[in-house]
Amino acid sequence: MKILIFSWRGPGHIHAGGAEQSTHEHAKAWVKAGHEVTLFTSCHDGLKENEKIGGVEIIRSGSQILGVQVKAFLWYIFGKHPRYDLVIDQFHGIPFFTPLFVRAKKLGFIHEVAKDVWKMNPLSFPKNVIPALVGPIVEPMIIKLLYKRIPFITVSESTRGDLTSFGIPETNINIIYNGVTLDLPRKLPKKERKFTAVYLGAISRDKGIMDALKVFAQLNKNSPDWQFWVIGKGTKDFVDELEFQAKELEIDKKMKLWGFVSSKRKFNLLAKAHVMVNPSIREGWGLVNIEANAVGTPVCGYDVPGMCDSVQHGNTGMLCRLGDTKKLAGNVLKLVNNSKLYRKMQASARSWAREFTWERSSKESLKLIERLVYDKKR
Repeated sequence: MKILIFSWRGPGHIHAGGAEQSTHEHAKAWVKAGHEVTLFTSCHDGLKENEKIGGVEIIRSGSQILGVQVKAFLWYIFGKHPRYDLVIDQFHGIPFFTPLFVRAKKLGFIHEVAKDVWKMNPLSFPKNVIPALVGPIVEPMIIKLLYKRIPFITVSESTRGDLTSFGIPETNINIIYNGVTLDLPRKLPKKERKFTAVYLGAISRDKGIMDALKVFAQLNKNSPDWQFWVIGKGTKDFVDELEFQAKELEIDKKMKLWGFVSSKRKFNLLAKAHVMVNPSIREGWGLVNIEANAVGTPVCGYDVPGMCDSVQHGNTGMLCRLGDTKKLAGNVLKLVNNSKLYRKMQASARSWAREFTWERSSKESLKLIERLVYDKKR
């Protein structure tokens, strides 16, 4: 089978996250099963226009917002390429509109619908107003009008619920949970001597980093014996704003910005931290929550789509109402101040994380794509 994937970001992209990792893990497994996979994605400084990674042929062209969609259309219609048996249209706010120009079998791949994330876009004023106003209206309209008859893969019950609310029949939606790639030390390090709260993720407004700072500040007021770690990357302007806010909240001397770290360092830091604070406003799944759980670190965040799927409230972490930073900080304190509860949650977190493997996920996705393409040919 020849498979084509359209995705706004791909391997190596500076802003690639969990969705892109998931896509590549599935694609590698399909190659291993004997299929040919091409990933058409956006380009970025320092990345090759064409290369093969994990057996997947990578083609990069256009910018990540709209540019790659235009380039993908032109390449598919006018470029030289084989005839594909299956074309996968990956959504990240803006899809690739494949029902308008692709005659081959199609499969939508979506981690999350954007909804309120449109309002948190990183554009400067007044440019940010356009997607904030138009996005929530146009997104469900596009999905309902163009993709109603297209099968989907998604990664959580939350996203399935959002898709059905947009008019996609539930029978067209296949949930395949993400796996997790672990790079664990042979022996997990001990927790830090000081209570440590860690934030892991993109340094961006929609991921809740500013709320994380408010939580850190409240923990600091409760006790001076806290330190705070921020792991992730973001634009220079936003990181500067983050540092300014940390000074305003008087936590800058207790907060360390690690930036982007290696996989090995990431798991080492997660293992040393006592709690991960994840105040994201919306997730498709929340891969970082499973990564933290894998090293026995509970997660505290908001009870929002994705988070409520990957965090088992009261078992692997604690959730509270969106925006309630006082309650979020209170949940963190409840955990670290109750050693019996904390040890129980650590054990549950490690057990929960063991349920998610790429081997299991890719086997399910392989069965799905082969059924979609081959069953109707017989």
